[in-house]
Amino acid sequence: MANVVVVGAQWGDEGKGKIVDWLSERADVIARFQGGHNAGHTLVIDGEVFKLSLLPSGIVRGGKLSVIGNGVVLDPWHLVKEIAGLRGQGVTITPETLMIAENTPLILPIHGELDRAREAQNSVAKIGTTGRGIGPAYEDKVGRRSVRVADLADEATLELRVDRALVHHDALRRGLGLDPVDRDALLAQLREIAPSVLEYAAPVWKVLNEKRKAGKRILFEGAQGALLDIDFGTYPFVTSSNVIAGQAATGTGIGPGSIDFVLGIVKAYTTRVGEGPFPAELHDADGQRLGERGHEFGTVTGRKRRCGWFDAVLVRQTCATSGVNGIAFTKLDVLDGFETLKICVGYDLDGTRLEYLPTAADQQARCTPIYEEMPGWSESTEGARSWADLPAEAIKYVRRVEELIECPVALLSTSPEREDTILVTDPFAD
Repeated sequence: MANVVVVGAQWGDEGKGKIVDWLSERADVIARFQGGHNAGHTLVIDGEVFKLSLLPSGIVRGGKLSVIGNGVVLDPWHLVKEIAGLRGQGVTITPETLMIAENTPLILPIHGELDRAREAQNSVAKIGTTGRGIGPAYEDKVGRRSVRVADLADEATLELRVDRALVHHDALRRGLGLDPVDRDALLAQLREIAPSVLEYAAPVWKVLNEKRKAGKRILFEGAQGALLDIDFGTYPFVTSSNVIAGQAATGTGIGPGSIDFVLGIVKAYTTRVGEGPFPAELHDADGQRLGERGHEFGTVTGRKRRCGWFDAVLVRQTCATSGVNGIAFTKLDVLDGFETLKICVGYDLDGTRLEYLPTAADQQARCTPIYEEMPGWSESTEGARSWADLPAEAIKYVRRVEELIECPVALLSTSPEREDTILVTDPFAD
């Protein structure tokens, strides 16, 4: 059976939550493979709103296994809070419906403190982090000083891991003017939270491989977007993990040959939260209109998103780096009523036309968009469930996007509601 990876193909906020939820109806397992609780998904199901930031989107569906893979960094206190919130909305969450990889690194309170202290003192160029400790937790992972889920089960190992981490963190904290970490208090916090995490702990790599061999369908869910990838994003204004599709394998422990289809989620325009280059950003009435109509505020942070026209150059680039087989095109209805639409088809860098975003930060900042104009449409596309429901100009817009990004549309989403989706190519088809 086919296994599908879902990745955001812009700067995040493309509508992955709804698409993953829509696809999860046909999946047996939904696995989250990177990021932390710094990126949110908003799901609207039968009029009820579910806001997730750590748990896989499939958790709201009964009869599915949701998995948090080792590529995620896990805040155990946030996990408990999010589970409680969903249970309050009637969602059943048990060790039979949720598993957490035993080798998943934990986000500790000291990570958030370090994250916020650094951002507050960074007068050179703020990265625009959420301050939730994601970056410092990943630093500890590669520095081989993480406390991981499995460590919570053994007191001697837990103390050893904490001591190793504090040698590093106390030195950093002195330089930032922070007090040393209270070791005993931190250990007490971890002992208290441990049972609430360990009940979900499992050898996820083993479970997923067994599910694959049994012919189960696995849906791999990424957070954020490919332009925030630590290697291929707009560095340094990126997240601290790999976001592109290849991370689905290393972030869960399943081989890359087990991935059959990569679905890139693409918004019909472009948004970005926080700092960093954004060639097609709009500072005019059109940008304001996109933000208002698209309700462009972060699920986790509440921060207003920067808005701009669709950037075909960036999406073509991310489709290449993630090996995207087809895109899910979302929020087409936000473009309803625009007399003229623009698509960024290239960049002007000091008089030279570029067909890709350069790597150097100073060159990225100097890129100005080259636009192609298309007529808009006055009819509504909201809630359309077939091509016949779409205005002719809307179909032309979608087809032109396909040409420019060199990748076909597999799904078309026309509202936040789960069923307002046009299926063109089934990602789960064998």
